[in-house]
Amino acid sequence: MNRASELFSAVPHRHNCAQAVACGCGGDELYNELQSCGGGRAPGGVCGALYAAQLLNPEHAGEIAAEFVAQVGAVECARIKREFGVPCSKCVALAADLAERHSK
Repeated sequence: MNRASELFSAVPHRHNCAQAVACGCGGDELYNELQSCGGGRAPGGVCGALYAAQLLNPEHAGEIAAEFVAQVGAVECARIKREFGVPCSKCVALAADLAERHSK
């Protein structure tokens, strides 16, 4: 399990999906900024986990989104959950993996 997944599933729950990805990948300074980006509330309804991964690697945002869609089916949180049935925990793990791979 990666650090972002650990933060997301920790009890008590202190990190939404976006915060978990950011903090799990070394972007602790984004914690407060991403407070309102969980549960489909990132700009444009984008998955918060994906949004954080893109914030961490803006120069690779398009590549990250493309790889994310290839694995979960969409970028919008509501579609990911309703149409594709992908749980948030999988999105967090995937987004963190993509953020880490594209940071090198």
